[in-house]
Amino acid sequence: MSGKKLKLVLCWHMHQPEYRDTQSGEFKLPWTYLHVIKDYVDMVAHLEAAPSAKAVVNFAPILLEQIEDYSNQVTGYLHDRIAMKDPLLAALVEPTASADPDKRLKLLRDCKKANRERQIDRYPAFRKLIDMADWILGHQDAIKYVNAQFVSDILVWYHLIWMGETVKLTDNRIKRLIEKGAAFTLHDRIEIVEVIGDLLSKVIYRYKALARKGRIELSVTPYAHPIMPLMLDIASAREAMPEVALPKLPNYPGGEERVCWHLRKGINTFRHFFGFEPRGCWPSEGGVSERTLAILGEFGFHWAASGGNVLHNSLRASDLAGKTSVHQAFRLASASTVCFFGTTVCPI
Repeated sequence: MSGKKLKLVLCWHMHQPEYRDTQSGEFKLPWTYLHVIKDYVDMVAHLEAAPSAKAVVNFAPILLEQIEDYSNQVTGYLHDRIAMKDPLLAALVEPTASADPDKRLKLLRDCKKANRERQIDRYPAFRKLIDMADWILGHQDAIKYVNAQFVSDILVWYHLIWMGETVKLTDNRIKRLIEKGAAFTLHDRIEIVEVIGDLLSKVIYRYKALARKGRIELSVTPYAHPIMPLMLDIASAREAMPEVALPKLPNYPGGEERVCWHLRKGINTFRHFFGFEPRGCWPSEGGVSERTLAILGEFGFHWAASGGNVLHNSLRASDLAGKTSVHQAFRLASASTVCFFGTTVCPI
Protein backbone atom coordinates (compact mmCIF):
# COMPACT_ATOMS: atom_id res chain seq x y z
CA MET A 1 0.00 0.00 0.00
CA SER A 2 1.43 3.40 -0.99
CA GLY A 3 -0.57 5.31 1.60
CA LYS A 4 -1.77 7.75 -1.02
CA LYS A 5 -5.30 9.03 -0.67
CA LEU A 6 -7.75 8.18 -3.42
CA LYS A 7 -9.42 11.22 -4.93
CA LEU A 8 -13.07 10.28 -5.17
CA VAL A 9 -15.86 12.51 -6.45
CA LEU A 10 -19.44 11.70 -5.50
CA CYS A 11 -21.87 13.10 -8.06
CA TRP A 12 -25.56 12.89 -7.21
CA HIS A 13 -27.96 13.35 -10.11
CA MET A 14 -31.39 14.68 -9.12
CA HIS A 15 -33.81 14.20 -11.98
CA GLN A 16 -37.53 13.79 -12.52
CA PRO A 17 -39.16 14.17 -15.95
CA GLU A 18 -41.99 16.61 -16.62
CA TYR A 19 -45.10 15.19 -14.96
CA ARG A 20 -47.42 18.16 -15.57
CA ASP A 21 -50.15 18.27 -18.18
CA THR A 22 -49.12 21.16 -20.40
CA GLN A 23 -52.73 22.36 -20.76
CA SER A 24 -54.17 22.02 -17.25
CA GLY A 25 -50.99 22.11 -15.17
CA GLU A 26 -52.16 19.00 -13.31
CA PHE A 27 -49.48 16.62 -12.09
CA LYS A 28 -50.13 13.21 -13.58
CA LEU A 29 -47.72 11.40 -11.24
CA PRO A 30 -46.56 12.39 -7.73
CA TRP A 31 -42.92 11.34 -7.89
CA THR A 32 -41.44 14.85 -7.75
CA TYR A 33 -42.83 15.79 -4.34
CA LEU A 34 -42.51 12.26 -2.95
CA HIS A 35 -38.80 12.16 -3.78
CA VAL A 36 -38.36 15.64 -2.31
CA ILE A 37 -39.80 14.63 1.08
CA LYS A 38 -37.80 11.39 1.15
CA ASP A 39 -34.58 11.49 -0.88
CA TYR A 40 -33.67 15.09 -1.62
CA VAL A 41 -34.15 16.33 1.96
CA ASP A 42 -32.30 13.33 3.40
CA MET A 43 -29.35 13.86 1.06
CA VAL A 44 -28.96 17.53 1.92
CA ALA A 45 -29.34 16.74 5.62
CA HIS A 46 -26.47 14.23 5.40
CA LEU A 47 -24.30 16.83 3.64
CA GLU A 48 -25.19 19.47 6.24
CA ALA A 49 -24.26 17.07 9.05
CA ALA A 50 -20.81 16.31 7.60
CA PRO A 51 -18.91 19.61 7.18
CA SER A 52 -15.85 17.88 5.72
CA ALA A 53 -17.86 15.99 3.09
CA LYS A 54 -17.55 17.14 -0.50
CA ALA A 55 -19.90 16.24 -3.33
CA VAL A 56 -21.29 17.39 -6.65
CA VAL A 57 -25.07 17.60 -6.85
CA ASN A 58 -26.63 17.83 -10.29
CA PHE A 59 -30.15 19.14 -10.88
CA ALA A 60 -32.30 18.79 -13.96
CA PRO A 61 -33.88 22.23 -14.53
CA ILE A 62 -37.33 20.74 -15.17
CA LEU A 63 -37.14 19.20 -11.70
CA LEU A 64 -36.33 22.56 -10.08
CA GLU A 65 -39.35 24.13 -11.77
CA GLN A 66 -41.65 21.36 -10.58
CA ILE A 67 -40.41 21.66 -6.99
CA GLU A 68 -41.17 25.39 -7.12
CA ASP A 69 -44.62 24.67 -8.62
CA TYR A 70 -45.44 22.21 -5.83
CA SER A 71 -44.24 24.65 -3.18
CA ASN A 72 -46.44 27.40 -4.60
CA GLN A 73 -49.45 25.08 -4.80
CA VAL A 74 -49.10 23.92 -1.20
CA THR A 75 -48.68 27.53 -0.03
CA GLY A 76 -51.76 28.54 -2.00
CA TYR A 77 -53.78 25.77 -0.38
CA LEU A 78 -52.60 26.44 3.18
CA HIS A 79 -53.06 30.23 2.97
CA ASP A 80 -56.10 30.57 0.73
CA ARG A 81 -57.48 27.02 0.30
CA ILE A 82 -56.72 27.12 -3.43
CA ALA A 83 -57.12 23.58 -4.79
CA MET A 84 -53.88 21.73 -5.48
CA LYS A 85 -53.28 20.22 -8.92
CA ASP A 86 -51.84 16.93 -7.76
CA PRO A 87 -54.64 14.36 -7.33
CA LEU A 88 -52.90 12.53 -4.47
CA LEU A 89 -52.19 15.70 -2.49
CA ALA A 90 -55.69 17.00 -3.22
CA ALA A 91 -57.23 13.73 -1.96
CA LEU A 92 -55.19 14.01 1.23
CA VAL A 93 -56.98 17.22 2.24
CA GLU A 94 -60.50 16.52 1.00
CA PRO A 95 -62.90 16.96 3.97
CA THR A 96 -64.16 13.44 3.27
CA ALA A 97 -62.99 10.81 0.83
CA SER A 98 -64.67 10.75 -2.56
CA ALA A 99 -67.63 8.38 -2.72
CA ASP A 100 -66.88 7.57 -6.36
CA PRO A 101 -65.88 3.86 -6.51
CA ASP A 102 -63.43 4.34 -9.40
CA LYS A 103 -61.66 7.20 -7.60
CA ARG A 104 -61.40 5.15 -4.42
CA LEU A 105 -59.99 2.16 -6.26
CA LYS A 106 -57.41 4.39 -7.97
CA LEU A 107 -56.35 5.81 -4.60
CA LEU A 108 -55.86 2.29 -3.24
CA ARG A 109 -53.75 1.38 -6.28
CA ASP A 110 -51.71 4.57 -5.92
CA CYS A 111 -51.04 3.93 -2.24
CA LYS A 112 -49.50 0.54 -3.08
CA LYS A 113 -46.72 2.20 -5.09
CA ALA A 114 -43.93 1.86 -2.54
CA ASN A 115 -41.06 -0.50 -1.74
CA ARG A 116 -42.58 -3.50 0.00
CA GLU A 117 -39.64 -4.30 2.28
CA ARG A 118 -38.41 -0.82 3.20
CA GLN A 119 -41.66 1.12 3.29
CA ILE A 120 -44.72 -1.12 3.56
CA ASP A 121 -43.64 -4.07 5.70
CA ARG A 122 -41.67 -1.81 8.05
CA TYR A 123 -44.91 -0.42 9.55
CA PRO A 124 -47.43 -3.07 10.71
CA ALA A 125 -50.32 -0.58 10.69
CA PHE A 126 -49.69 0.33 7.04
CA ARG A 127 -48.99 -3.27 6.05
CA LYS A 128 -52.42 -4.22 7.41
CA LEU A 129 -54.07 -1.46 5.36
CA ILE A 130 -52.23 -2.59 2.22
CA ASP A 131 -53.28 -6.21 2.80
CA MET A 132 -56.88 -5.03 3.05
CA ALA A 133 -56.43 -2.91 -0.09
CA ASP A 134 -55.07 -5.95 -1.95
CA TRP A 135 -58.20 -7.92 -1.04
CA ILE A 136 -60.49 -5.05 -2.06
CA LEU A 137 -58.72 -4.65 -5.40
CA GLY A 138 -59.27 -8.35 -5.97
CA HIS A 139 -62.98 -8.00 -5.08
CA GLN A 140 -63.73 -4.57 -6.48
CA ASP A 141 -67.47 -4.69 -5.76
CA ALA A 142 -66.51 -4.50 -2.08
CA ILE A 143 -65.32 -0.89 -2.52
CA LYS A 144 -68.89 0.33 -1.94
CA TYR A 145 -68.67 -0.98 1.63
CA VAL A 146 -65.35 0.73 2.41
CA ASN A 147 -65.76 3.74 4.69
CA ALA A 148 -64.06 7.12 4.34
CA GLN A 149 -61.85 6.52 7.39
CA PHE A 150 -60.11 3.61 5.69
CA VAL A 151 -59.31 5.77 2.65
CA SER A 152 -58.09 8.63 4.87
CA ASP A 153 -55.86 6.35 6.93
CA ILE A 154 -54.21 4.69 3.93
CA LEU A 155 -53.56 8.14 2.39
CA VAL A 156 -51.97 9.42 5.60
CA TRP A 157 -49.82 6.34 6.04
CA TYR A 158 -48.69 6.48 2.41
CA HIS A 159 -47.29 9.95 2.97
CA LEU A 160 -45.77 8.97 6.33
CA ILE A 161 -43.81 6.08 4.80
CA TRP A 162 -42.46 8.41 2.10
CA MET A 163 -41.04 10.86 4.64
CA GLY A 164 -37.25 10.90 4.79
CA GLU A 165 -35.51 9.33 7.75
CA THR A 166 -34.19 12.69 8.91
CA VAL A 167 -37.75 14.04 8.89
CA LYS A 168 -39.09 11.09 10.90
CA LEU A 169 -36.35 11.58 13.47
CA THR A 170 -36.66 15.35 13.88
CA ASP A 171 -40.21 16.50 13.09
CA ASN A 172 -42.52 16.11 16.10
CA ARG A 173 -45.60 16.30 13.88
CA ILE A 174 -44.52 13.24 11.94
CA LYS A 175 -43.48 11.41 15.11
CA ARG A 176 -46.93 12.04 16.63
CA LEU A 177 -48.80 10.81 13.56
CA ILE A 178 -46.72 7.62 13.32
CA GLU A 179 -47.40 6.95 17.00
CA LYS A 180 -51.13 7.66 16.56
CA GLY A 181 -51.30 5.02 13.84
CA ALA A 182 -54.99 5.19 12.90
CA ALA A 183 -58.23 7.20 12.93
CA PHE A 184 -56.53 10.20 11.34
CA THR A 185 -58.56 13.42 11.19
CA LEU A 186 -58.72 16.21 8.64
CA HIS A 187 -56.49 18.23 11.00
CA ASP A 188 -53.90 15.42 10.86
CA ARG A 189 -54.04 15.35 7.08
CA ILE A 190 -53.60 19.10 6.79
CA GLU A 191 -50.68 18.86 9.22
CA ILE A 192 -48.93 16.46 6.83
CA VAL A 193 -49.43 18.95 4.01
CA GLU A 194 -47.86 21.63 6.24
CA VAL A 195 -44.80 19.40 6.70
CA ILE A 196 -44.64 18.77 2.96
CA GLY A 197 -44.88 22.51 2.33
CA ASP A 198 -42.00 23.20 4.73
CA LEU A 199 -39.80 20.63 3.00
CA LEU A 200 -40.64 21.83 -0.52
CA SER A 201 -40.08 25.51 0.28
CA LYS A 202 -36.62 24.98 1.82
CA VAL A 203 -34.97 22.12 -0.04
CA ILE A 204 -33.52 24.12 -2.96
CA TYR A 205 -32.25 26.87 -0.64
CA ARG A 206 -30.49 24.28 1.54
CA TYR A 207 -28.46 23.04 -1.44
CA LYS A 208 -27.81 26.64 -2.49
CA ALA A 209 -26.50 27.49 1.00
CA LEU A 210 -24.05 24.57 0.92
CA ALA A 211 -22.82 25.65 -2.52
CA ARG A 212 -22.27 29.23 -1.32
CA LYS A 213 -20.17 27.89 1.55
CA GLY A 214 -18.05 25.85 -0.87
CA ARG A 215 -19.21 22.59 0.70
CA ILE A 216 -20.70 21.22 -2.53
CA GLU A 217 -20.63 22.04 -6.22
CA LEU A 218 -23.91 22.31 -8.11
CA SER A 219 -24.13 21.32 -11.77
CA VAL A 220 -26.90 21.11 -14.33
CA THR A 221 -28.46 18.99 -17.06
CA PRO A 222 -29.92 20.42 -20.30
CA TYR A 223 -33.37 21.83 -19.58
CA ALA A 224 -35.80 18.96 -20.30
CA HIS A 225 -33.26 16.11 -20.28
CA PRO A 226 -32.77 15.62 -24.07
CA ILE A 227 -30.28 13.06 -25.39
CA MET A 228 -27.94 15.53 -27.08
CA PRO A 229 -25.77 13.18 -29.22
CA LEU A 230 -28.91 11.77 -30.90
CA MET A 231 -30.32 15.23 -31.55
CA LEU A 232 -27.03 16.28 -33.14
CA ASP A 233 -26.58 13.08 -35.18
CA ILE A 234 -29.23 10.41 -34.90
CA ALA A 235 -26.98 7.87 -36.62
CA SER A 236 -24.55 8.13 -33.68
CA ALA A 237 -26.75 5.55 -31.93
CA ARG A 238 -25.02 2.92 -34.07
CA GLU A 239 -21.67 3.72 -32.47
CA ALA A 240 -22.94 1.98 -29.32
CA MET A 241 -25.57 -0.31 -30.89
CA PRO A 242 -24.54 -1.16 -34.48
CA GLU A 243 -27.72 -3.15 -35.21
CA VAL A 244 -30.23 -0.67 -33.76
CA ALA A 245 -33.22 0.25 -35.96
CA LEU A 246 -33.25 3.98 -36.66
CA PRO A 247 -36.10 6.28 -37.69
CA LYS A 248 -36.64 6.87 -41.40
CA LEU A 249 -35.65 10.54 -41.08
CA PRO A 250 -31.88 10.85 -41.48
CA ASN A 251 -31.63 13.75 -39.05
CA TYR A 252 -33.44 15.01 -35.98
CA PRO A 253 -35.27 18.15 -37.23
CA GLY A 254 -33.47 21.27 -35.98
CA GLY A 255 -31.32 19.09 -33.75
CA GLU A 256 -28.42 21.44 -33.03
CA GLU A 257 -30.71 24.43 -32.61
CA ARG A 258 -32.78 22.48 -30.08
CA VAL A 259 -29.69 21.30 -28.20
CA CYS A 260 -28.58 24.91 -27.86
CA TRP A 261 -32.07 25.92 -26.68
CA HIS A 262 -32.07 23.25 -23.96
CA LEU A 263 -28.60 24.28 -22.79
CA ARG A 264 -29.44 28.00 -22.78
CA LYS A 265 -32.77 27.41 -21.03
CA GLY A 266 -31.11 25.06 -18.55
CA ILE A 267 -28.42 27.57 -17.62
CA ASN A 268 -30.98 30.38 -17.23
CA THR A 269 -33.21 28.19 -15.05
CA PHE A 270 -30.23 27.16 -12.91
CA ARG A 271 -29.25 30.82 -12.48
CA HIS A 272 -32.83 31.71 -11.49
CA PHE A 273 -32.77 29.22 -8.60
CA PHE A 274 -29.14 29.39 -7.48
CA GLY A 275 -27.97 32.88 -8.44
CA PHE A 276 -24.88 31.85 -10.43
CA GLU A 277 -23.96 29.91 -13.56
CA PRO A 278 -22.88 26.26 -13.32
CA ARG A 279 -19.37 25.18 -14.24
CA GLY A 280 -20.32 21.55 -14.84
CA CYS A 281 -22.90 19.55 -16.76
CA TRP A 282 -24.21 16.02 -16.45
CA PRO A 283 -25.40 15.41 -20.03
CA SER A 284 -28.77 13.65 -20.05
CA GLU A 285 -28.26 9.90 -19.46
CA GLY A 286 -24.51 10.56 -19.61
CA GLY A 287 -24.78 10.81 -23.40
CA VAL A 288 -21.66 12.40 -24.90
CA SER A 289 -20.09 12.72 -28.33
CA GLU A 290 -17.35 14.83 -29.86
CA ARG A 291 -19.85 17.44 -31.08
CA THR A 292 -21.73 17.38 -27.75
CA LEU A 293 -18.56 18.19 -25.81
CA ALA A 294 -17.65 20.94 -28.28
CA ILE A 295 -21.05 22.61 -27.80
CA LEU A 296 -20.78 22.30 -24.01
CA GLY A 297 -17.47 24.14 -24.28
CA GLU A 298 -19.10 26.85 -26.39
CA PHE A 299 -21.63 27.35 -23.59
CA GLY A 300 -18.85 27.83 -21.05
CA PHE A 301 -18.95 24.49 -19.25
CA HIS A 302 -15.60 23.58 -17.72
CA TRP A 303 -16.43 19.93 -17.20
CA ALA A 304 -18.93 17.22 -18.08
CA ALA A 305 -19.45 13.74 -16.67
CA SER A 306 -20.56 10.43 -18.07
CA GLY A 307 -20.59 6.74 -17.17
CA GLY A 308 -17.71 4.31 -17.11
CA ASN A 309 -19.26 2.10 -19.79
CA VAL A 310 -19.10 5.00 -22.25
CA LEU A 311 -15.38 5.38 -21.58
CA HIS A 312 -14.60 1.66 -21.82
CA ASN A 313 -16.49 1.33 -25.10
CA SER A 314 -14.72 4.39 -26.50
CA LEU A 315 -11.27 3.11 -25.49
CA ARG A 316 -11.99 -0.26 -27.09
CA ALA A 317 -13.18 1.39 -30.29
CA SER A 318 -9.99 3.50 -30.33
CA ASP A 319 -7.73 0.49 -29.62
CA LEU A 320 -6.64 2.15 -26.37
CA ALA A 321 -8.16 -0.32 -23.91
CA GLY A 322 -5.58 -1.31 -21.30
CA LYS A 323 -3.11 1.31 -22.53
CA THR A 324 -4.24 4.20 -20.34
CA SER A 325 -5.64 4.69 -16.86
CA VAL A 326 -9.41 5.13 -16.76
CA HIS A 327 -9.25 6.96 -13.42
CA GLN A 328 -8.53 10.40 -14.81
CA ALA A 329 -10.14 13.26 -16.67
CA PHE A 330 -10.14 13.17 -20.46
CA ARG A 331 -10.12 16.00 -22.97
CA LEU A 332 -10.75 15.71 -26.68
CA ALA A 333 -8.40 17.77 -28.80
CA SER A 334 -11.42 19.35 -30.47
CA ALA A 335 -13.20 20.38 -27.22
CA SER A 336 -12.33 22.63 -24.30
CA THR A 337 -14.61 20.83 -21.82
CA VAL A 338 -12.95 18.20 -19.64
CA CYS A 339 -14.92 14.95 -19.35
CA PHE A 340 -14.95 12.68 -16.30
CA PHE A 341 -16.19 9.09 -16.34
CA GLY A 342 -17.30 7.10 -13.36
CA THR A 343 -19.31 4.21 -12.02
CA THR A 344 -23.03 4.86 -12.14
CA VAL A 345 -25.07 3.64 -9.17
CA CYS A 346 -28.88 3.77 -9.36
CA PRO A 347 -30.42 3.81 -5.86
CA ILE A 348 -33.63 1.88 -5.28
